[in-house]
Amino acid sequence: MRCHANARLSPIGRRLLVDRIERDGWTVQAAAESAGISERTARKWLARWRADGELGLLDRSSAPQRVGNRTDPQTVAAICALRRLRFSSCELSELLGLPLSTVCAVLKRSGMGKLGRLGLEPARRYEHTRPGELIHIDVKKLGRIHGGAGKRITGGASRNGRPTRTDAAGVRRLQAGWDFVHVAIDDATRLAYAEVLGDEKAATAVGFLRRAVAFFKRHGFAIKRLLTDNGRPTSRSATPSRAGRWASATCAPGPAAHRPTARPSASSARCSTAGPTAARSTPQAQNAPKPLTAGSGTTTIAADTKPSGEQHPSPA
Repeated sequence: MRCHANARLSPIGRRLLVDRIERDGWTVQAAAESAGISERTARKWLARWRADGELGLLDRSSAPQRVGNRTDPQTVAAICALRRLRFSSCELSELLGLPLSTVCAVLKRSGMGKLGRLGLEPARRYEHTRPGELIHIDVKKLGRIHGGAGKRITGGASRNGRPTRTDAAGVRRLQAGWDFVHVAIDDATRLAYAEVLGDEKAATAVGFLRRAVAFFKRHGFAIKRLLTDNGRPTSRSATPSRAGRWASATCAPGPAAHRPTARPSASSARCSTAGPTAARSTPQAQNAPKPLTAGSGTTTIAADTKPSGEQHPSPA
């Protein structure tokens, strides 16, 4: 089948075109018609093959090889030097009196198109070398999808049986809910343990922590430290357990000591356990929660610290 007159030849087709003309003795017009291209295009490929050989049959960039108004090297050096001082493209354009497009083109050619950490100190990265030295704990909140894929796949989804809620305007809206993916990853080996749970409350987080610790122990990991940004669910547990002691705050310093003002008053003075005065003290309710201890909101957890009450006693 004959190709269209404007069809683009591949390198193999160009080589075949040249062989028919040079080796088989075809005319340029006959070879062009057999390849489905114009005679002018056939002569172009023939001239490039005679000038450069096999390299002449390869595709070339359409960019000009010489540019008469290219930015001079001194200006390029000035742009790069100011860029290392974290100047933006607009600031460089205004400061040097150059078009914004010129500044952006120079920055892109020099590899400074994005600031990132350019001109800043290198990022201080770490990686523990032994398994169990540090375990990362995190929770990912994902929305549920009832009934599987959407209407583009199934052709329409029924709303029957799906949970709903009523918003402030009194409109009933669909509510699928959320799943919480609890993940524990070892810093050295990247061995991970994950569970999809219904919430991220303290009891749920501590239960996951206990199972994660058992999982890593089955793989021979002697866990020393835990690191998480979910401080409140992990650091406090509704039920005392060994996992709760794991999650107690032991590494972060406590809050700063109370500093009295120049004129102490009853509101700024530090109260004793019995209150400001014994006569006017209000008895504490029996079911009232115990006050938080120093450092209970930490995100760094260490297993090798004694969970005693000497430094930071854990709440009962």
